[in-house]
Amino acid sequence: MRVLLLHAFPLDERMWGPQRAALESDEMIAPRLYGRGQTMDTWADSLAAETDGELAVVGASMGGYCALSLARRFPERVRGLLLVGARPDADSEERRAGRADTIELIRREGPDGLWRSMVPKLFADESRADERLLHRDPDELVGAVAAIRDREDSTDVVRSFAGPLQFVVGEHDPFVSAQELADYDVREILGAGHLVSLERPDEFNEILREFLGHV
Repeated sequence: MRVLLLHAFPLDERMWGPQRAALESDEMIAPRLYGRGQTMDTWADSLAAETDGELAVVGASMGGYCALSLARRFPERVRGLLLVGARPDADSEERRAGRADTIELIRREGPDGLWRSMVPKLFADESRADERLLHRDPDELVGAVAAIRDREDSTDVVRSFAGPLQFVVGEHDPFVSAQELADYDVREILGAGHLVSLERPDEFNEILREFLGHV
């Protein structure tokens, strides 16, 4: 079975380096999400068109939202979901306002300004932040924020999903907590922020191996 790794904002597919090196599977696919259209649904359609067969989907933050859209639109192909630093609900009005602020920041200060703003939110240990993984096309970054903001509520997808589904969150993630996901199967990585796969790769890789063993 193919493993589809969907990256977080504002990074790109290179963020999965620690996972690809550790698992050494030819069946791992890590596509770039930017530039696939204006909505999570169009992103999902694009991914479905360029992959074959059944998929175990691992999505980090933005990638988790795309994974949920993929599961909604192609349930017969998605056999398992590992959602990292993602939440099933749509953006609240408060969060939508925050997305508008992020878009304005990108337009005003570019990717570098965005990175400076986000590093403390993405990593509990900022020494783990690697700016080389930052996606640097400002228009595509703006488009990604809009797609995140306008995504559908996927609570129904999570509740009805037939295969293995697990959430993974960092103890210090400012965007989602284990407590908020208490109704679901959730794993918390202590000492980590939002991007647990980069900040605590060994612990995350163990969770990933366990997940793939159940798909």
